[in-house]
Amino acid sequence: MSKVLYVHAKGGPPAGHALRRVAARSAVHLLALSELPAGVAAEAARLCDSVVAHATAEEGDLVGLITARAREVGADAVVTFSEYAVVAVAEASRRLGLRGAGSTAALARDKRLMRAAWERQGLPQPRFRSVTTAAELERAAAELSFPLLLKAAWSAGSTAHQIIGTPGDLRAAWQRSRAVMAESALLGFAELHVPGAGEDFIVEEIVSGCAADWFGGSGWGDYVSVEGVVADGVFHPVCVSGRMPTVAPFTERAGITPAALGSAAQAGIVELARRAVDALGLENCGTHTEIKLGAQGRMWLIETAARFGGAMTVPQIEQVFGIDLAGMFTDQLLGRSPAWPARALTPDDADGAAGSLVVLAVNKDGSPWARRHLWDSATVVRSAPVSPGSTLSVVAESSLPDGSLVPVYDPAAGANTMAAVCLLSAGRPQTVVDDFTAMVDALPRILPTDVTEAVRA
Repeated sequence: MSKVLYVHAKGGPPAGHALRRVAARSAVHLLALSELPAGVAAEAARLCDSVVAHATAEEGDLVGLITARAREVGADAVVTFSEYAVVAVAEASRRLGLRGAGSTAALARDKRLMRAAWERQGLPQPRFRSVTTAAELERAAAELSFPLLLKAAWSAGSTAHQIIGTPGDLRAAWQRSRAVMAESALLGFAELHVPGAGEDFIVEEIVSGCAADWFGGSGWGDYVSVEGVVADGVFHPVCVSGRMPTVAPFTERAGITPAALGSAAQAGIVELARRAVDALGLENCGTHTEIKLGAQGRMWLIETAARFGGAMTVPQIEQVFGIDLAGMFTDQLLGRSPAWPARALTPDDADGAAGSLVVLAVNKDGSPWARRHLWDSATVVRSAPVSPGSTLSVVAESSLPDGSLVPVYDPAAGANTMAAVCLLSAGRPQTVVDDFTAMVDALPRILPTDVTEAVRA
């Protein structure tokens, strides 16, 4: 039987979901670079032939650790679904002579390299500059037009994003973003392979989106993501996922599969994603390409990742399209040539729709909740105002324990301050958006109030 070394780290699809599907295709040896979520450890012990938990490596030698463990277990493939381990796993696979993302994987991780590759191909994206110091940020700002967005080059989940309105805001934004990256590293949300990655940033102009020109219904955000895979160097789009509007500065609130787009609009989006992925020269990996949608058909690339979308994107695709991305990708790495979709799937191909909502202590208009609340999954499932026929659940693996204090939303920390993830199934994409919009309004009314701690500004 074939053997797979599964490298677990923070981020990506739910670990339990992915692990079960990989284990259905191969014997699995688990290398856990971060703590397994509550409830997954026991399942991992049952599913895996071996588990090495909380493994650490000397700084800069993570590739050596992965390579050595793969050789110990005789792995035929090395897989990860975590943004933070993608580059290390790609390099380890190269050393081992196994299929992987390839030598250019860092181009789909480091936003500076990614943007430079797209610039060489003339692809549409916001004007940007790479920065590593406050002085470089000030020089870059002099060449760009305000307002600006400061991003950590190796971040994920909108961590350390800062909107800069005037030159006087530059120094404070720089200090805050660097502090957030340091805090995220302590929580395990940081690049695992590149020392000092938290010091690398880009600053870019903010382009104006226009969701109304792309979607017939209300409540949609002005950007989408194209989910796909690169198999032996060939990009295969799977589907397009939609979003609700972000929470300032650009923290994702919800993802919806599929996006309710017309066929011509989806075709144009998918073609831009294809050009973006092709420009990075990847070999074998999942892909997640985010695209900003503007007025009159304009589009700008935001970023591409050499892995599948995080949160509940992968389970949502399986639910509505019947495609097991984690299992098929395992087959791909093992040389079994799975049958990837011949084209990007559309709402007409879907069996209903599904979406995931990140619970943040923020109202629809971006204002913070007036009071502190306690997370209670049973109350949310029982009392949330969803449409008849919709089914709501809470993703325990991605949520705080019941009774936990819902964190105060920190714009710089992004998704690091979420309380939970809710999953909803409905008959069509617009119903998912409508239900989530109603839930955002209802959550501060239905969740229990904490009476022991006042709200912090």
